[in-house]
Amino acid sequence: MDYDLLKACEEKARQWLGPQYDEETRAQVKEMLESEDKTPLIEAFYKDLEFGTGGLRGIMGPGSNRMNVYTVGAATQGLANYLNDCFKDLPQISVVVGHDVRNNSRKFAELVADIFSANGIKVYLFDSCQPTPEVSFAIRYLGCQSGVNITASHNPKEYNGYKAYWSDGAQMIAPHDVETINYVNAIKSVDQIKFTPNKDLIQIIGEDIDKPYLDAIHTLSLSPDSIKRHKDMKIVYTPIHGTGTRLTYRSLAQWGFENIVHVPEQDVQSGDFPTVESPNPENPSAMTMAIDVARKEGASLVLAADPDADRIGVVVRDKAGEYKLLNGNQINMIFIYYLITRNRELGNLQPNDYVVKTIVTTETIKRIADDNNVDCFDCYTGFKWIADVMRNMEGRGRYLGGGEESFGFLPETFARDKDSVSSISLMCEIAAWAADQGMDLYELVIDIYARHGFSRERGVSVVRPGKSGADEIIAMMKNFRENPPKELAGSKVVSIKDYSDLNCRNLEDGTTTKLDFPTTSNVLQFFTENGDKVSIRPSGTEPKIKFYIEVREDMKDKAEYEALIEKAERHIDDILADLGVK
Repeated sequence: MDYDLLKACEEKARQWLGPQYDEETRAQVKEMLESEDKTPLIEAFYKDLEFGTGGLRGIMGPGSNRMNVYTVGAATQGLANYLNDCFKDLPQISVVVGHDVRNNSRKFAELVADIFSANGIKVYLFDSCQPTPEVSFAIRYLGCQSGVNITASHNPKEYNGYKAYWSDGAQMIAPHDVETINYVNAIKSVDQIKFTPNKDLIQIIGEDIDKPYLDAIHTLSLSPDSIKRHKDMKIVYTPIHGTGTRLTYRSLAQWGFENIVHVPEQDVQSGDFPTVESPNPENPSAMTMAIDVARKEGASLVLAADPDADRIGVVVRDKAGEYKLLNGNQINMIFIYYLITRNRELGNLQPNDYVVKTIVTTETIKRIADDNNVDCFDCYTGFKWIADVMRNMEGRGRYLGGGEESFGFLPETFARDKDSVSSISLMCEIAAWAADQGMDLYELVIDIYARHGFSRERGVSVVRPGKSGADEIIAMMKNFRENPPKELAGSKVVSIKDYSDLNCRNLEDGTTTKLDFPTTSNVLQFFTENGDKVSIRPSGTEPKIKFYIEVREDMKDKAEYEALIEKAERHIDDILADLGVK
């Protein structure tokens, strides 16, 4: 045991025994201090929660490394102080505050609203839980300077989180994220947090935002006639106990779809997520109940959202009648292919159109863009970086869409975070458009591969919780940098991109070039002679290190699709074995 670390944690914990903390918190901290097992104490106090790719996120409970009224309060007081300094010349600073369905989310949201108002900041507080992207929309729509959404997205029920947004509706990046952290770190005592609200500065919002948001989403429709022809298409949708119940059904009805099948048990909003082990549409098990409904109803398409309704899950039915979960790369591939192809069909494709993907997302998207003379920009993981590209391209290009492999897509500019409400509406339209061409979405995927080249991807997360896990992840990244693989699955590694120093090393000619990115990031990529790509990065929001594998295979005929998948999966297994990843 690291006794210096333990001593520091104990000292920090004792500060939480003071009268400024509530009785329940003091009792829980005292119990941790007196327990023989010091692991809970260390986990709760060994660090302070920090903004990562998704903002503030952690397990709920007492401690500086936990989500509770004091860490949320300190974050809000720090942000309020920063806003009051940044916008001191405005007659009235305003923010939007929202939350998801999680346990304590409403409590935290009301706390955030109270603290902002106590600092003289006007608050637009949603009347109940709403999709994350609606907060982004509301910030822009209401002309606010910032916003906060209380959500832990798709994380297990023990978690909650705090997403901070800037005036453009995007999550914070430098300098604002760094400065906010500095301001938060300046809050050394609970006594510095202004808890007493000014209720006159808190305004409840709801339908007055819902309607313009849904109207804006409806402007994204490119194939209304296809929807009219296939309005009875049977589609299963589940919000997985989350905020998607608020607006997604309304959006689909507004687009013209008349046969949306519910999963009644999962329409129930609950922070316990009682029908699933994990409320994440990336996990096949989360889709089981919806697939059972689809099988019973004879539906060929199943759609889902995570609890805060920013991620989208898509299940299609193959030729054998089996239901298959598309991966996030395939979902993004469908969106980009449709948006480019349909705009071209309508004569709307413009020379300055562009799409965005993250560096770990499939290169098939770039090939689709290149084949249509559309610019494709790479950015870091997280929609704040997609929004950064959008910000930099303002007035210089038309954004068609952007996404990342982790089941997120944004087809609009009126919000600046991934959006399942608009994405699910658009995916249903794509299904109707494909039906006009005699295809379902399963066949459309194969058609896209046949046109632009086959790829297969797999993400593997190695979980290493706590302080010891964090140290192990650091050591793993260090080892990959100092001892990179020379071959992967029998194919020579020809280049390495290291975003920690923005260097791209060509191993064949020995040259090094600089990567054009706004800042450094702890990401490492290996590219092989065969065209495979391996990306490695520690998560910014969870205690794990992520491996993203993408392999290429030659596709000579559409009939080869299923066989190619099996071949590619073996190819991926070989790469993971070479990396020592189980």
